[in-house]
Amino acid sequence: MSNNAIAKGLNTSRPTVILWRRRFDKYGPAGIAEDASHGPSSRRTDAQTVKLIVERTLHTRPPGATHWSTRTLAKEVGVSHVTVARVWESHGLQPHRIKTFKVSKDKRFVEKLTDVVGLYLNPPDKALVLCVDEKSQIQALDRTQPGLPMKKGRCGTMTHDYKRNGTTCLFAALNVIEGTVIGTCYPRHRHEEFLKFLRQIDREMPRGPELHLILDNYGTHSHPDVEQWLQKHSRFHLHFTPTSSSWLNLIERWFAELTLKRIRRGVFRSVPELVAAIHEFIQINNQQPKPFVWTKKANQILDKVGHCKAVVETLH
Repeated sequence: MSNNAIAKGLNTSRPTVILWRRRFDKYGPAGIAEDASHGPSSRRTDAQTVKLIVERTLHTRPPGATHWSTRTLAKEVGVSHVTVARVWESHGLQPHRIKTFKVSKDKRFVEKLTDVVGLYLNPPDKALVLCVDEKSQIQALDRTQPGLPMKKGRCGTMTHDYKRNGTTCLFAALNVIEGTVIGTCYPRHRHEEFLKFLRQIDREMPRGPELHLILDNYGTHSHPDVEQWLQKHSRFHLHFTPTSSSWLNLIERWFAELTLKRIRRGVFRSVPELVAAIHEFIQINNQQPKPFVWTKKANQILDKVGHCKAVVETLH
Protein backbone atom coordinates (compact mmCIF):
# COMPACT_ATOMS: atom_id res chain seq x y z
CA MET A 1 0.00 0.00 0.00
CA SER A 2 1.11 3.58 -0.52
CA ASN A 3 2.10 5.82 2.38
CA ASN A 4 -0.92 8.04 1.73
CA ALA A 5 -3.31 5.08 1.75
CA ILE A 6 -1.91 3.75 5.04
CA ALA A 7 -2.04 7.22 6.65
CA LYS A 8 -5.66 7.65 5.56
CA GLY A 9 -6.67 4.19 6.75
CA LEU A 10 -5.07 4.66 10.19
CA ASN A 11 -6.07 8.32 10.55
CA THR A 12 -2.49 9.46 10.99
CA SER A 13 0.03 11.55 9.01
CA ARG A 14 2.13 10.50 6.07
CA PRO A 15 5.47 11.39 7.82
CA THR A 16 4.50 9.07 10.69
CA VAL A 17 3.91 6.21 8.26
CA ILE A 18 7.25 6.88 6.54
CA LEU A 19 9.07 6.91 9.92
CA TRP A 20 7.67 3.54 11.04
CA ARG A 21 8.24 1.90 7.65
CA ARG A 22 11.87 3.03 7.74
CA ARG A 23 12.28 1.58 11.23
CA PHE A 24 10.83 -1.74 10.10
CA ASP A 25 13.03 -1.74 6.99
CA LYS A 26 16.17 -1.08 9.09
CA TYR A 27 15.55 -3.17 12.23
CA GLY A 28 12.82 -5.61 11.23
CA PRO A 29 10.01 -6.49 13.69
CA ALA A 30 12.29 -5.52 16.61
CA GLY A 31 12.36 -1.94 15.30
CA ILE A 32 8.65 -1.43 15.89
CA ALA A 33 8.35 -3.14 19.25
CA GLU A 34 7.08 -1.04 22.16
CA ASP A 35 10.40 -1.15 24.02
CA ALA A 36 12.58 -0.79 20.93
CA SER A 37 15.49 1.62 21.01
CA HIS A 38 15.63 3.78 17.94
CA GLY A 39 19.07 5.31 18.39
CA PRO A 40 20.08 8.62 19.87
CA SER A 41 17.56 11.46 19.88
CA SER A 42 17.83 13.81 16.95
CA ARG A 43 17.43 16.66 19.46
CA ARG A 44 20.59 15.69 21.35
CA THR A 45 23.67 17.70 20.35
CA ASP A 46 27.07 17.08 21.88
CA ALA A 47 28.61 19.81 24.02
CA GLN A 48 31.49 20.44 21.62
CA THR A 49 29.12 21.17 18.73
CA VAL A 50 27.01 23.44 20.91
CA LYS A 51 30.12 25.35 21.98
CA LEU A 52 31.26 25.66 18.36
CA ILE A 53 27.87 27.05 17.27
CA VAL A 54 27.85 29.62 20.08
CA GLU A 55 31.45 30.69 19.44
CA ARG A 56 30.91 31.11 15.71
CA THR A 57 27.70 33.06 16.30
CA LEU A 58 29.27 35.48 18.77
CA HIS A 59 32.74 36.00 17.35
CA THR A 60 32.65 35.44 13.58
CA ARG A 61 30.77 36.58 10.50
CA PRO A 62 29.95 34.70 7.31
CA PRO A 63 31.72 35.81 4.11
CA GLY A 64 29.89 38.69 2.44
CA ALA A 65 27.31 39.13 5.19
CA THR A 66 26.89 40.92 8.52
CA HIS A 67 25.43 38.04 10.53
CA TRP A 68 24.76 34.32 10.45
CA SER A 69 21.47 32.71 9.52
CA THR A 70 20.53 29.25 10.75
CA ARG A 71 21.22 27.74 7.34
CA THR A 72 24.55 29.46 6.64
CA LEU A 73 25.87 28.50 10.08
CA ALA A 74 24.48 24.97 9.78
CA LYS A 75 26.39 24.53 6.52
CA GLU A 76 29.55 25.89 8.14
CA VAL A 77 29.36 23.65 11.22
CA GLY A 78 27.93 20.56 9.53
CA VAL A 79 24.62 20.22 11.36
CA SER A 80 20.98 20.88 10.50
CA HIS A 81 19.52 24.38 10.59
CA VAL A 82 17.03 23.11 13.19
CA THR A 83 19.93 22.24 15.50
CA VAL A 84 21.38 25.75 15.11
CA ALA A 85 17.97 27.30 15.84
CA ARG A 86 17.61 25.13 18.96
CA VAL A 87 21.06 26.12 20.26
CA TRP A 88 20.37 29.81 19.61
CA GLU A 89 17.08 29.62 21.47
CA SER A 90 18.61 27.84 24.48
CA HIS A 91 21.42 30.44 24.71
CA GLY A 92 19.26 33.49 24.05
CA LEU A 93 21.04 34.36 20.77
CA GLN A 94 19.21 36.34 18.07
CA PRO A 95 21.65 37.31 15.29
CA HIS A 96 18.80 38.39 13.01
CA ARG A 97 17.78 41.16 15.42
CA ILE A 98 19.49 44.39 16.41
CA LYS A 99 18.54 47.28 18.70
CA THR A 100 19.57 50.89 18.27
CA PHE A 101 20.91 53.18 20.98
CA LYS A 102 22.66 56.49 21.48
CA VAL A 103 24.41 57.66 24.63
CA SER A 104 23.91 61.36 25.28
CA LYS A 105 27.05 63.51 25.34
CA ASP A 106 25.30 66.46 26.97
CA LYS A 107 27.61 67.95 29.62
CA ARG A 108 24.58 68.73 31.77
CA PHE A 109 23.05 65.28 31.30
CA VAL A 110 22.79 64.40 35.00
CA GLU A 111 21.31 67.79 35.90
CA LYS A 112 18.69 67.72 33.15
CA LEU A 113 17.84 64.06 33.71
CA THR A 114 17.31 64.62 37.43
CA ASP A 115 15.16 67.68 36.73
CA VAL A 116 12.85 65.92 34.26
CA VAL A 117 12.50 62.68 36.23
CA GLY A 118 11.83 64.74 39.35
CA LEU A 119 8.90 66.40 37.59
CA TYR A 120 7.45 62.98 36.73
CA LEU A 121 7.89 61.37 40.14
CA ASN A 122 7.47 64.38 42.42
CA PRO A 123 5.76 67.27 40.60
CA PRO A 124 5.52 70.69 42.31
CA ASP A 125 2.43 71.41 44.41
CA LYS A 126 -0.40 73.24 42.65
CA ALA A 127 1.28 72.91 39.27
CA LEU A 128 0.70 70.98 36.05
CA VAL A 129 3.38 69.14 34.09
CA LEU A 130 3.07 69.11 30.29
CA CYS A 131 5.22 67.15 27.84
CA VAL A 132 5.55 69.26 24.70
CA ASP A 133 7.04 68.50 21.30
CA GLU A 134 6.47 68.73 17.56
CA LYS A 135 5.96 65.83 15.19
CA SER A 136 7.15 67.42 11.98
CA GLN A 137 6.82 66.38 8.34
CA ILE A 138 3.84 64.05 8.76
CA GLN A 139 3.11 62.96 5.20
CA ALA A 140 -0.35 62.71 3.70
CA LEU A 141 0.15 59.47 1.76
CA ASP A 142 -2.33 57.96 -0.67
CA ARG A 143 -1.80 54.49 -2.14
CA THR A 144 -1.45 54.05 -5.89
CA GLN A 145 -4.13 51.33 -5.95
CA PRO A 146 -7.01 50.43 -3.64
CA GLY A 147 -6.15 47.77 -1.05
CA LEU A 148 -8.12 44.64 -0.21
CA PRO A 149 -10.00 44.39 3.09
CA MET A 150 -9.15 41.80 5.72
CA LYS A 151 -11.09 38.54 5.63
CA LYS A 152 -10.85 35.10 7.19
CA GLY A 153 -7.51 33.57 6.30
CA ARG A 154 -6.12 36.77 4.75
CA CYS A 155 -4.87 40.05 6.21
CA GLY A 156 -5.70 43.38 4.67
CA THR A 157 -3.45 44.56 1.83
CA MET A 158 -2.07 47.87 0.60
CA THR A 159 0.37 48.73 -2.16
CA HIS A 160 4.02 49.24 -1.29
CA ASP A 161 4.18 52.50 -3.27
CA TYR A 162 2.27 55.70 -2.60
CA LYS A 163 1.49 59.24 -3.68
CA ARG A 164 2.72 62.18 -1.61
CA ASN A 165 0.05 64.81 -1.06
CA GLY A 166 1.92 67.21 1.20
CA THR A 167 2.94 67.38 4.85
CA THR A 168 1.84 68.91 8.13
CA CYS A 169 3.49 69.53 11.52
CA LEU A 170 1.73 68.57 14.74
CA PHE A 171 2.39 70.59 17.90
CA ALA A 172 1.19 68.66 20.96
CA ALA A 173 1.23 68.90 24.76
CA LEU A 174 0.50 65.88 26.97
CA ASN A 175 -0.93 66.48 30.44
CA VAL A 176 1.11 63.99 32.47
CA ILE A 177 -1.46 63.53 35.26
CA GLU A 178 -4.62 63.25 33.14
CA GLY A 179 -3.31 61.89 29.84
CA THR A 180 -5.22 64.51 27.84
CA VAL A 181 -3.57 66.16 24.85
CA ILE A 182 -3.68 69.67 23.43
CA GLY A 183 -2.70 69.58 19.78
CA THR A 184 -2.87 71.55 16.57
CA CYS A 185 -1.35 71.29 13.12
CA TYR A 186 0.57 73.97 11.23
CA PRO A 187 2.04 73.95 7.73
CA ARG A 188 5.49 74.95 9.00
CA HIS A 189 7.72 74.32 11.99
CA ARG A 190 9.13 77.67 13.17
CA HIS A 191 9.26 79.72 16.34
CA GLU A 192 6.20 81.67 15.12
CA GLU A 193 4.13 78.48 15.18
CA PHE A 194 5.57 77.51 18.56
CA LEU A 195 4.52 80.88 19.97
CA LYS A 196 0.99 80.34 18.64
CA PHE A 197 0.92 76.95 20.33
CA LEU A 198 2.12 78.40 23.64
CA ARG A 199 -0.74 80.89 23.48
CA GLN A 200 -3.15 78.02 22.81
CA ILE A 201 -1.85 76.18 25.89
CA ASP A 202 -2.26 79.37 27.93
CA ARG A 203 -5.90 79.68 26.79
CA GLU A 204 -6.92 76.05 27.26
CA MET A 205 -5.21 75.27 30.58
CA PRO A 206 -6.77 76.39 33.90
CA ARG A 207 -5.72 79.87 34.96
CA GLY A 208 -4.56 79.08 38.48
CA PRO A 209 -1.73 76.52 38.45
CA GLU A 210 1.78 77.05 37.15
CA LEU A 211 2.77 75.14 34.01
CA HIS A 212 6.00 73.14 33.79
CA LEU A 213 6.79 72.21 30.20
CA ILE A 214 9.16 69.35 29.33
CA LEU A 215 10.64 69.75 25.85
CA ASP A 216 13.82 69.23 23.84
CA ASN A 217 16.57 71.66 22.85
CA TYR A 218 15.25 72.48 19.38
CA GLY A 219 16.15 76.01 18.31
CA THR A 220 12.56 77.25 18.11
CA HIS A 221 12.10 76.61 21.84
CA SER A 222 14.84 79.05 22.82
CA HIS A 223 14.30 81.72 20.17
CA PRO A 224 14.60 85.32 21.52
CA ASP A 225 10.93 86.01 20.69
CA VAL A 226 9.91 82.92 22.66
CA GLU A 227 12.06 83.93 25.63
CA GLN A 228 10.57 87.43 25.54
CA TRP A 229 7.04 85.98 25.58
CA LEU A 230 7.92 83.69 28.49
CA GLN A 231 9.16 86.64 30.54
CA LYS A 232 5.68 88.16 30.26
CA HIS A 233 3.99 84.87 31.20
CA SER A 234 5.66 83.89 34.43
CA ARG A 235 3.54 80.81 35.08
CA PHE A 236 5.36 78.99 32.24
CA HIS A 237 8.53 77.11 33.26
CA LEU A 238 10.57 75.26 30.61
CA HIS A 239 12.57 72.11 31.42
CA PHE A 240 14.84 70.82 28.65
CA THR A 241 15.73 67.17 28.12
CA PRO A 242 19.40 66.32 27.46
CA THR A 243 20.51 66.11 23.84
CA SER A 244 19.84 62.74 22.17
CA SER A 245 17.39 61.86 24.96
CA SER A 246 13.96 62.20 23.38
CA TRP A 247 12.96 59.00 25.26
CA LEU A 248 12.69 61.18 28.40
CA ASN A 249 9.73 63.04 26.93
CA LEU A 250 6.48 61.10 27.38
CA ILE A 251 4.84 62.88 24.43
CA GLU A 252 7.06 60.71 22.20
CA ARG A 253 5.23 57.66 23.53
CA TRP A 254 1.93 59.27 22.59
CA PHE A 255 3.30 60.11 19.13
CA ALA A 256 4.07 56.41 18.71
CA GLU A 257 0.43 55.59 19.48
CA LEU A 258 -0.74 58.15 16.93
CA THR A 259 1.56 56.72 14.25
CA LEU A 260 0.67 53.10 14.93
CA LYS A 261 -3.09 53.47 15.28
CA ARG A 262 -3.96 56.27 12.85
CA ILE A 263 -1.22 57.38 10.46
CA ARG A 264 0.91 54.43 9.31
CA ARG A 265 -1.91 52.50 7.66
CA GLY A 266 -4.03 55.51 6.84
CA VAL A 267 -4.88 56.72 3.34
CA PHE A 268 -4.95 60.52 2.95
CA ARG A 269 -5.75 62.20 -0.34
CA SER A 270 -4.94 65.68 0.96
CA VAL A 271 -3.34 67.51 3.87
CA PRO A 272 -6.73 68.68 5.27
CA GLU A 273 -7.82 65.03 5.33
CA LEU A 274 -4.69 64.12 7.32
CA VAL A 275 -5.16 67.04 9.73
CA ALA A 276 -8.79 66.06 10.31
CA ALA A 277 -7.73 62.49 11.13
CA ILE A 278 -5.14 63.73 13.66
CA HIS A 279 -7.62 66.05 15.36
CA GLU A 280 -10.16 63.21 15.51
CA PHE A 281 -7.55 60.98 17.19
CA ILE A 282 -6.84 63.70 19.78
CA GLN A 283 -10.55 64.18 20.45
CA ILE A 284 -11.14 60.45 20.99
CA ASN A 285 -8.03 60.25 23.20
CA ASN A 286 -9.34 63.07 25.41
CA GLN A 287 -12.74 61.41 25.88
CA GLN A 288 -11.12 58.51 27.75
CA PRO A 289 -7.57 59.64 28.52
CA LYS A 290 -5.03 57.19 29.88
CA PRO A 291 -1.84 58.70 31.31
CA PHE A 292 1.59 57.18 30.78
CA VAL A 293 3.12 56.51 34.20
CA TRP A 294 6.85 57.10 34.62
CA THR A 295 8.43 54.59 37.04
CA LYS A 296 12.24 54.73 36.62
CA LYS A 297 14.18 56.75 39.17
CA ALA A 298 17.10 58.96 38.12
CA ASN A 299 19.74 56.82 39.85
CA GLN A 300 18.48 53.68 38.08
CA ILE A 301 18.79 55.40 34.69
CA LEU A 302 22.26 56.74 35.53
CA ASP A 303 23.44 53.25 36.54
CA LYS A 304 22.23 51.82 33.24
CA VAL A 305 23.77 54.64 31.18
CA GLY A 306 27.06 54.25 33.08
CA HIS A 307 27.10 50.52 32.34
CA CYS A 308 26.37 51.19 28.66
CA LYS A 309 29.24 53.69 28.42
CA ALA A 310 31.63 51.25 30.09
CA VAL A 311 30.72 48.45 27.66
CA VAL A 312 31.10 50.71 24.61
CA GLU A 313 34.47 51.98 25.76
CA THR A 314 35.66 48.40 26.42
CA LEU A 315 34.68 47.28 22.91
CA HIS A 316 36.33 50.25 21.23
